[in-house]
Amino acid sequence: MSFDNDPLVTRMQGFGTTVFAEMTALAVRTGAINLGQGFPDTDGPAKLLETAAEAIMGGANQYPPGPGLPELREAVAAQRAERYSLAYDPADEVLVTVGATEAIAATILALVETGEEVVVFEPYYDSYAAIIALAGGVRRPVTLRPDAGRFTFDPEELRAAVTPRTRVLLLNSPHNPTGTVFGREELEIIAEVCREHDLIAVTDEVYEYLTYDDAGGGTAHVPLATLPGMRERTVAISSAGKTFSVTGWKVGWITAPPQFVRAAQTVKQFLTFTASAPYQRAVAYALREEREWVEALRVSLRAKRDRLSDGLTAAGLTTFRPQGTYFVQADVRPLGFGDGREFVRALHERAGIVAIPTQVFYDSDAGGPYARFAFCKRDEVIDEAVERLHRL
Repeated sequence: MSFDNDPLVTRMQGFGTTVFAEMTALAVRTGAINLGQGFPDTDGPAKLLETAAEAIMGGANQYPPGPGLPELREAVAAQRAERYSLAYDPADEVLVTVGATEAIAATILALVETGEEVVVFEPYYDSYAAIIALAGGVRRPVTLRPDAGRFTFDPEELRAAVTPRTRVLLLNSPHNPTGTVFGREELEIIAEVCREHDLIAVTDEVYEYLTYDDAGGGTAHVPLATLPGMRERTVAISSAGKTFSVTGWKVGWITAPPQFVRAAQTVKQFLTFTASAPYQRAVAYALREEREWVEALRVSLRAKRDRLSDGLTAAGLTTFRPQGTYFVQADVRPLGFGDGREFVRALHERAGIVAIPTQVFYDSDAGGPYARFAFCKRDEVIDEAVERLHRL
């Protein structure tokens, strides 16, 4: 046997270094402003950090239970009940994971057989495509397109994407990278499709708190599981990273009916088994006690969204002001660029800014003219980036 050629299994060929790692490495290497990867440049609440440090110094450094610390599972269940009136039993309907990425991976690997299909809205977070491929599944993309200043889907395209081989519908809302927060009318269409075709819904809700368009609490995030007939067929996923600005902690969770939790845990135990004991303890504290801090974060991010969106528009780009998440989408064609990749190269070379060409998140060519910018940065970083944009 020779290993001179690429030894990577066929189903993973084409999945190289993630675009986030690539662009962040480029920013570090060249000193560019990094508006590519979605991580904040400030830390979460001080007491959260202190609780993690106390847990480490207090000896909470060995394996936590496989399903997660009971106190965190209880805090997650309490959060779902209080915020969304969704009741989950922390004993067998909550599973703690190594971030939302592992939660998605364990769920898809557990539920999708080789050759079965997963409906996913494009553009999609890049791990979705990779984990569907690892499971031997088949992507069935439904394209989100601009309409009235936001991205949405055509209901008939969604219905047409479902076949007798479809097993799962994977939904991300608030949606990365478009910033759309799916409204109740859109969710009712998605729920109808799931019920009609007996699909399992997997919902990525990591930006659930980060919505912006009303003074009284933002464009409300509505979990798909709250719709009639959906709790029993939905695996809901969230995490602490975006909510508390601790993306490096990688503490996530699944809430779902017991059979789905058991399936995901069966896979998860052979991925990581368990992790992050002191961080789990700290996140349990934060879910109970740091809601005011999270609301202040939401308000500050809304202002940063407007700061960057206004700057992109002033620089000549067509900007889609997001309803949620960390990201602004911009159409680069008004500046004379043919597509996002061309624009991002010029942006780095001529302005010292790193962004993400949105087309890397599509199967179709619909994402060609867009670039994604992260606004979860300090105001002075955003202002410097806006000033540099005028070099284009």
